[in-house]
Amino acid sequence: MNMQQKRRNAIKKLAGTAALGMVIPGLSQRLFAAENSLPANLKGNINHSVCRWCYNDIAFEDLCVAAKEIGLKSIELAGPEEWPILKKHGLDCAMPWGAGMGIEKGWNNPELHDELVKSYEEVIPKVAEAGLKQIICFSGNRNGIDDQTGMDNCVKGLKRIMPVAEKHNVIMCMELLNSKVNHKDYQADHTAWGAELCKGVGSENIKLLYDIYHMQIMEGDVIATIKKFHPYISHYHTGGVPGRNEIDETQELYYPAIMKAILDTGYKGYVGQEFIPKRKDQLASLKQGVEICDV
Repeated sequence: MNMQQKRRNAIKKLAGTAALGMVIPGLSQRLFAAENSLPANLKGNINHSVCRWCYNDIAFEDLCVAAKEIGLKSIELAGPEEWPILKKHGLDCAMPWGAGMGIEKGWNNPELHDELVKSYEEVIPKVAEAGLKQIICFSGNRNGIDDQTGMDNCVKGLKRIMPVAEKHNVIMCMELLNSKVNHKDYQADHTAWGAELCKGVGSENIKLLYDIYHMQIMEGDVIATIKKFHPYISHYHTGGVPGRNEIDETQELYYPAIMKAILDTGYKGYVGQEFIPKRKDQLASLKQGVEICDV
């Protein structure tokens, strides 16, 4: 089972949890009391989001309440069944999913193009109808395919879905992942490769999800890379290196400088927190991560 499937299964399982108090005792009253409270006093320069799968111990609606209390505007990596819940709580889904065949089976395999096109043709109109702006997609694993051939295959496949994406004004967002630690053999593992892919497709409706954690592992030089390739990037994810834990002084990246570099490019989109909290108080870690990135 790939990571996307694990994330989706966890969301479905936990969305039905009756109360947060069943999972994390002592927090339920505080979270539900915060339903109508004002968000945290943030600067407003960064649109803050969080990836749902990193908080699988918290029921979905309770996470919505906590997100509003902290000052987030979005919970992402949520599928069509969660979008109405987000809307009810006044939250966006900055990076939806719900189409495709997972991380390992992607657009670099021509044998999968028909199925992938069909899947995205069905979901992209739903994304637009929900008022959302983009949807995640993946290159897939190499499985012996060299990088140029893999890129050519991705370009051919993505060109087939671009008319639908353009019609509904939805961005297909190719995630860049590391192939060293977490996603062995994944093809879209360097920013330059992703930028060439976007050039090849030749549409404003194909962009990159630049995951800072993954790209620090693969290539480093994060700020210079963002400055160089920002026209091809429509979304950012965070994560502590090493370990993908809190983005504080325990790890090697200095996120305030990275966030300032992102803002300097003119970026107006979302930054999604995608670290896995190792502290007992997961929401305190999330709040801290938001505050670190709030430049």
